[in-house]
Amino acid sequence: MKTSKLGINTVCAHVGEVEDTQYKSAISPLFMATSYSYDGMDAKRYPRCFNSPNQEALAKKVAALEHCEAALIFGSGMAAISHALLGLVQKGDHIVFPETMYGGAYNFVVKEFPKYGIEFSFAKGFSEAHFSNEIKANTKLIYLETPSNPLMKITDLEMVAMLAKKHNCITMIDNTFATPINQNPADFGMDIIMHSATKYMGGHSDISAGTISGSKEYIDKILSTSVNLGGHLSDYTVWLLERSMKTLALRVKRQSKTAKKIARWLEQHDQVDKVYYPGLKSHPDYAIAKKQMRAYGGMLSFELKEGLDSIAFMRALHLIKYSMSLAGVESTILSPSETSHFLLTPEEREKQGIKDGLLRFSIGIEEKKDLIADLEQAFSTLK
Repeated sequence: MKTSKLGINTVCAHVGEVEDTQYKSAISPLFMATSYSYDGMDAKRYPRCFNSPNQEALAKKVAALEHCEAALIFGSGMAAISHALLGLVQKGDHIVFPETMYGGAYNFVVKEFPKYGIEFSFAKGFSEAHFSNEIKANTKLIYLETPSNPLMKITDLEMVAMLAKKHNCITMIDNTFATPINQNPADFGMDIIMHSATKYMGGHSDISAGTISGSKEYIDKILSTSVNLGGHLSDYTVWLLERSMKTLALRVKRQSKTAKKIARWLEQHDQVDKVYYPGLKSHPDYAIAKKQMRAYGGMLSFELKEGLDSIAFMRALHLIKYSMSLAGVESTILSPSETSHFLLTPEEREKQGIKDGLLRFSIGIEEKKDLIADLEQAFSTLK
């Protein structure tokens, strides 16, 4: 079955299934074993080697969705990030990171890399010049996050891929917010695509997982390190993730459509100071987003007018959950300074443009009118 010719919902529903040769069930059987015979077998299977039947099958689905040759499934998004970076660079190498990035990834870099002798720097912006200025003779990798968390900044993928090729660098992107439904970085020349599968791939706020996709050459390099670090995902959770991904395109398309409408509504609200959503024409990176994204995702952030209490606003919501994480079928809202970026110092958050009053809003699958009604009644409590 040539996955390149299949529609996106067909890929979600069928690619990467484990065939039930015994009972012919409609879904993948679950293999919970940690011990497999190796006598006469092509591979010595062991869960920590990322080659149990369910792991191998789901990796095919992830790779197909991201237009890549191979993939690996990890226990969390941070496991995916850390294993990939440590598998591709070594002591003395240098990595260029974006000006703003997920707080957990930032904390990993600044706290752990010095122990390994890995050098790093942060671009002062998102243009070609900003990234080029940080490249040194020992630069091995350029890391991106687009749309970024939580300010939804957009980086030109094709531009960075060409710059990296010019300097013989590997490129890696966190594609979590876009999802493979809205953006395929490999089509623009990116080498490694990472997802926190806890988010949209899982989609129901009950799975912790991460994925890495890329060429077989790069995935094999990452695998050799990952086997030693042991960050694989349990087969039961792999099975749950494969089940969840069957509806990935259906969920993301609905969430993206609703998010765009709500972003426009918030932009016109007299109690909102600023809305961050790449699908708005007012977004400074709208033209780039339009070029490389099919839709603009289900995530947005906004700031209330000065003097309004953002915490009181979230507590006043009834339908939208004042809750951690994102990308579930239910809408959630949070303060990045209290959650995703709390590991950063106030000075580091300010440098990234993350104000204490910034709210990150994850749109679920609810009706638009119900979400707007909940937002409006919460706004009314602030007057």
